[in-house]
Amino acid sequence: MFKKLLVANRGEIALRVMRTCKEMGIATVAVYSEADDQALHVQEADEAYCIGPPPAEESYLNIDSIIDAAVTSGAQAVHPGYGFLSENPDFAEACASAKLVFVGPSPGAMRLLGDKAAAKRLAVSAGVPVVPGYQGRGQTDATLLRKAREIGLPVLIKAARGGGGRGMRLVYRESEFMEAAKGARREATSAFGDGSLLLEKFLERARHIEVQIIGDDQGNLLSLGERECSLQRRYQKVVEESPSPAVGPGLRQQMERAALDIGAGAGYTNAGTVEFLLDTDGAFYFLEVNTRLQVEHPVTEWVTGLDLVQLQLMVAYGQPLPLKQDDVVLRGCSIEARIYAEDPGNDYLPGAGLLSSFTPPSGPWVRNDLGVYQGYEVPIYYDSLLAKLTVYGQNRRQAVMRLRRALGQYVIAGVATNLEMLRAIASDPDFEKGRIDTQFLARRIEPLMKARDQAPPEAVISATAYKLASFGLLSGNTLKESSGGDDPWQVGGPWRLNRTGIEFHFGHRGQSLKTRASRRPGTGHWEIEAGGETFDLELSVTQDGRIRVTGKDERWTVEARPLDDGLLVNWKGVDYLLGEPPPASILGSGSGDSGSETGTTLEAPMPGLVARVRVSEGDEVSARQTLVVLEAMKMEHLISAPYAGVVKSIHCKEGQQVTKGAILMELERR
Repeated sequence: MFKKLLVANRGEIALRVMRTCKEMGIATVAVYSEADDQALHVQEADEAYCIGPPPAEESYLNIDSIIDAAVTSGAQAVHPGYGFLSENPDFAEACASAKLVFVGPSPGAMRLLGDKAAAKRLAVSAGVPVVPGYQGRGQTDATLLRKAREIGLPVLIKAARGGGGRGMRLVYRESEFMEAAKGARREATSAFGDGSLLLEKFLERARHIEVQIIGDDQGNLLSLGERECSLQRRYQKVVEESPSPAVGPGLRQQMERAALDIGAGAGYTNAGTVEFLLDTDGAFYFLEVNTRLQVEHPVTEWVTGLDLVQLQLMVAYGQPLPLKQDDVVLRGCSIEARIYAEDPGNDYLPGAGLLSSFTPPSGPWVRNDLGVYQGYEVPIYYDSLLAKLTVYGQNRRQAVMRLRRALGQYVIAGVATNLEMLRAIASDPDFEKGRIDTQFLARRIEPLMKARDQAPPEAVISATAYKLASFGLLSGNTLKESSGGDDPWQVGGPWRLNRTGIEFHFGHRGQSLKTRASRRPGTGHWEIEAGGETFDLELSVTQDGRIRVTGKDERWTVEARPLDDGLLVNWKGVDYLLGEPPPASILGSGSGDSGSETGTTLEAPMPGLVARVRVSEGDEVSARQTLVVLEAMKMEHLISAPYAGVVKSIHCKEGQQVTKGAILMELERR
């Protein structure tokens, strides 16, 4: 077996590969960019080499730098993980030229299957049904538009190479097609170095099912069951499971046979995934092949009892697979939830920043694949995945209940995440019954999330009660803030005293929230104004230090904890991060209006790279016209004009890295 292996990746997948290597007695080598010098994978590896500046193009996509690090370290093999260079045949060939073993399929198989159009032609030749579409070599916008008309809208425009939802656009109206094609081509070129596109008929209410395969050099090719990957947002998978609740033994056998036929036709070795769409009538259609280890591979490991990375390393070393197809048995159910740094208050755009609090859940049959830690600065340059939570149950209901419990115990602060959405998914009755499809999030979960954009009065009351208790103002009070202060006249913070009591200010998803609390003399009763209402409440602290709120119609115990960026309050299973502004912002004019010029300025909604500036100073623009294209976390985000006007000034340029809130452009109304 290999003595030393270099992992050409970062984050949780690099740590995942290293974990198996250590169990197999293989020394590990990490590579890192200048932005990742404090990353967990660097700390975990036996050796680590800096390979360049933060942008991926200059580090994790720099083939020469990675090969140099591997040769210098004395590594015998390179594992690419997923993303970055994992499906790049030129990288695999560069490894071979340097006498390094590439842990993955052959360059020939990668080229054939990495080209989605060629892969579809292979599927057709193998007798596997494919989604109606166009995968021809004619790539002009006019040709694509003509083919889209022939297929019939809606259609998906997809990058011919790569994956992960990049270079993909869903088009319902012909008037949107040309702009969508240009954006998909631009994003595909940026992400994969190839702007070739293909078209697929969009199937409503379909499921996304994928089959895990693995092959060795002795001609053995196995299927390891299927995964349900229908829960997606912006074509990025969010929750996956194995087995699929929609696939029975007969259908499983058909899909596995189709996957193996495609793999055999490509002479496939090592691990890969064959993806299908399953329609409402039970018919399935080939989509594409991912020639690498998938993000969601842990659910397959749970239900098969196999270590996929170990199998990859054995195959790459030239050993035969240690099992036959009849040895593969699926037991129980496993579900994975991906935790992303995303801002729910900003349309779930990717985020970055300091993780002031990070506590993953634990317990029997719970697995955490992590790439971060408390106190880690999440960089702006890479994918926003923080961690993967995977659970196992003897049956699907047990797995769902375990997922709910584990998600409820996850604590992350400092960086906005999609945890609230994941909890909503896990609690949804249709999800519990397995009634899901690729439009499930848009249809059921996203409307629910929008309804939660405003913090309910009870959550704000809980925050107010917590602050009052921290000042020692509640009956039976024993709770003190960590600062040690117990006198509101001496403790600094976002509050002020006026004739009607103590006033607190919080912020939630761009909203300014104000509460005013007044105590009836000599009692534990308080009047609290919140959300435009006045509540008559009894507030007290119990002997065990818990804060109790008792109203006319409801009684609850406050669930809140202080963080560096505010109070994390849980109300009826939903977390609300209520930010606390500095005292100066409260003791000023008290107008409640920041005087923001958002009507005349365009600001970066997230940190990112200015990929394109599409206008010049003095240009007249129409409402909703795209002005700036911002790249963040490997995705494109279009910054559009909020109204018709004239470009007054431009404060950014192409290739510039900008922070969240940076002014990109100023407009004047026309």
